[in-house]
Amino acid sequence: MYEKILVPLDGSELAEVSLPYAEELAGRLGSEVTLIYVRRSAEDPYDHMHRFYIEKTAEVTKQGAERYLEKPVGKAIKVESRILVGHTAEEIVDYADKADIGLIVMATHGRSGVKRWALGSVAEKVVRATGRPTLLIRAKGARPHVGEKGILNRVLVPLDGSKESEAVIPYIEELASKFKARVTLLHILVPDLEAHDEVQVERWVSLRASGKDYIEKVAAQLEQRGIAVKAEFREMLLDSAAGAIVEFADEIYADVVAMSTHGRFGIGLWVFGGTEASVLHQSNIPILLVRPSQTALGQV
Repeated sequence: MYEKILVPLDGSELAEVSLPYAEELAGRLGSEVTLIYVRRSAEDPYDHMHRFYIEKTAEVTKQGAERYLEKPVGKAIKVESRILVGHTAEEIVDYADKADIGLIVMATHGRSGVKRWALGSVAEKVVRATGRPTLLIRAKGARPHVGEKGILNRVLVPLDGSKESEAVIPYIEELASKFKARVTLLHILVPDLEAHDEVQVERWVSLRASGKDYIEKVAAQLEQRGIAVKAEFREMLLDSAAGAIVEFADEIYADVVAMSTHGRFGIGLWVFGGTEASVLHQSNIPILLVRPSQTALGQV
């Protein structure tokens, strides 16, 4: 699932905040890593500088990844570098498809996270176009690397009850087993403050009961597979699901929020401006996005 990791770089320190994540993922999962640098023209007077940068960064990334290899070392970490020519987002997406990349790890560059994406940043265009799981690290204000504790120690997975939202579960299951991470499943119900008559109140009581039952059942399935998991059901009086998720992620000190892009409150809406208060805009927590395929939906 994570056999190949792709990390787009542009030569900036902002983009390089994704490297510690790629290193630890590669070291713990045994993944191959490819670093790519996209230039706009084949006639580039700074070609030699770009090549030196990406090749040197690949060497450093390989050394970083090897720190996480289990002893005795089963196999060496493979880190390659590529320079591509063309439109940045298109080249990233095309390469990911041609190389059958399992995970794209990249930084967002805007000072205001997803809100900036509406202006056409590379991260937003990649998320729109790719069907590959993508781990987004906010470049500005990113949380510091947590060293020996691990970058994916606590994982928050918001679920809305749909099969689409559950498509992220197999991806988290593999990460949790390798990282020994603690997974928290979160189901949010926003109270209907207008519900006053008896019928509405009964409906609300039913929704509350079914919500609790749902999230506990999903947690039980993961627990049977050896995952350290906790089910959380919350009623939150916030303007959006995004705000509720960010609040809870901060409460449990989550290292990453993992979501499907097509749940009812999925991040697909946030990326395209449907929800003003987006997770990435409000928080510095990395976000793992998974776009469900028809195959995946049938397996959940």
